[in-house]
Amino acid sequence: MLTQQQDLEAGLRELNLNCSSLQLEKLLKYLELLQRWNKAFNLTAIRDPLQMVRLHLLDSLAIHPYIQGLKSIIDVGTGPGLPGIPLAILNPEINFTLLDSNGKKTRFLFQAINELKLTNASEINHRVEAYQPNQLFDAVISRAFSSISDMLNQCDHLVSDQGCFLAMKGKKPDSELSQMTKAYKVVEVSEVNVPLIDSERHLIKIIKTGGAV
Repeated sequence: MLTQQQDLEAGLRELNLNCSSLQLEKLLKYLELLQRWNKAFNLTAIRDPLQMVRLHLLDSLAIHPYIQGLKSIIDVGTGPGLPGIPLAILNPEINFTLLDSNGKKTRFLFQAINELKLTNASEINHRVEAYQPNQLFDAVISRAFSSISDMLNQCDHLVSDQGCFLAMKGKKPDSELSQMTKAYKVVEVSEVNVPLIDSERHLIKIIKTGGAV
């Protein structure tokens, strides 16, 4: 039977991701923390250790190529830090803000960020509509919103005019995309292959009209 580490290493190879021994150690420690806290605080419905590797870590890290070159990202509705924490571990040069309105989840994030010594990540306990950052972000990323329209409406004030929205979806959300207003433009729809799972995954990149691609 595969261990979490073997599963994770196999998935990272399939994704062609370079991961140092320290980064691998932090990814596994994050899972360990998540499993421990999940018993008391019910942070995620996924409890099987291998499923956590595949549906949490690898699902998050599969979008690694699409955030290269960005300086600041806000992960909205991050829950227990997904995809923000795995991406922060592998991208120390990018600053991640992890936003969630659930106090239990942001308390976990505070603990995880400190134990993992992630100097490029911070947690915010706030409702997205009410959060006013000091500086706008290069990108909003989320896999939590029920619809792309909701994501755009509630997160528009967080992104710079040259920034983008990155919506993580399962099947290609054609009906959601057709409901977008002319204030936004889809510039990329990418099929994302996540190792060791059969489900479809897509990443939708959207910009404000007139913004840079």
